[in-house]
Amino acid sequence: MSSTELGRPIIALFAVACGLSVACVTFAEPLLDSIADEFGISHAAAGTVTTVTQLGYGLGLILLVPLGDLVDRRRLIVTHTVLAAAALLAVAGARSAAILYAAFAAAGLLAVVTQILVAHAALLAAPAQRGRVVGLVTSGVITGILLARAISGGLADLLGWRAVYFCASAAMLAVGMLLLAFVPPGPRIAARLTYPQLLRSLATLFFDVPILRVRAILAGLIFASNTILWTPLVLPLTREPFLLTRTEVGLFGLAGVAGAVGATVAGRLADRGFVQHITAAGLLLMILAWLPIALMHASLWFLALGALAISFGLQAVHVSNQSLIYMTRPDARSRLVAGYMVFYSIGSALGAAASTLVYARSGWSGVCLAGCATSVVATGFWWLTRKAAPDTPGDGARS
Repeated sequence: MSSTELGRPIIALFAVACGLSVACVTFAEPLLDSIADEFGISHAAAGTVTTVTQLGYGLGLILLVPLGDLVDRRRLIVTHTVLAAAALLAVAGARSAAILYAAFAAAGLLAVVTQILVAHAALLAAPAQRGRVVGLVTSGVITGILLARAISGGLADLLGWRAVYFCASAAMLAVGMLLLAFVPPGPRIAARLTYPQLLRSLATLFFDVPILRVRAILAGLIFASNTILWTPLVLPLTREPFLLTRTEVGLFGLAGVAGAVGATVAGRLADRGFVQHITAAGLLLMILAWLPIALMHASLWFLALGALAISFGLQAVHVSNQSLIYMTRPDARSRLVAGYMVFYSIGSALGAAASTLVYARSGWSGVCLAGCATSVVATGFWWLTRKAAPDTPGDGARS
């Protein structure tokens, strides 16, 4: 079945579902100070809320996403979506720090439905259009992340942080019903592996597919840099000299809307064989973005410019990574995306944990140095390993 057979409404549904699912991981970022104050968590340790969510996400990538190569993906998608709605409801109702952390971990675990959706869209797409379809669906992911920050901040100012998760739970349930009604089932899966064999084969893919190794590590580095920016941002912006509301803090995420454009453009260029060019440009943007971000105290317009640049660069590299990886082993697409995104989750978790600690000890300048250094390391790693990931997906598939 090709992407044209899916139709624009179905591709849009994929994008919306991906955006909402990944938003469940990022809703907390503008709310960290409120959550920390209510549950007696120090601001230096506030990033652990994001870290726990990301660790749950990483566990879900290992244990749940590979199931897409074993069972019917549509059924898997709907089941995960409904369970994610229940986890978000548990976050909204948490009355102790232990329950809160457990609920956030469960929400992260089940938010991996995003990756099952992306893999399913890639499977349904025609080979010549796969980069474009992945780009369009991934643009839904970045849009979801950006809107999550803006919406959660606004709702929290009006109704409190718990309202964010009550509303997210209801939205997730509604999307689950739409997915059940309209998502195509895809080809019949011939289950040749047991579940334990499936998990073991996830590790062997890193040995068998060189592009997966290289691009997964690169993903960990770029998402660590991104999380270093966004996790502690609410802490300086809600204090002197800015004194912004959480709604206003969340709106800064909208400056990164270029990320959605970056994902779509990167997908189209990847189909034309410009993967390395896209990667280089994206990484360079992620380094340069930290200069205006570091000048935030001079003008918040610098922060907006830096957020735009880092978001565009991040998604350009991310879509390029996926375009290469998806062309290697069509029979193991869910495991490929699981292996790749495990490194995304590890990088995001480490970035979240480190960023609030660095901010508490070294202030905003320390955060900017840490983020820029991480982007520089990512660029150096890509340069040293670029021959392992050819310019065209077709070449990557043959490697």
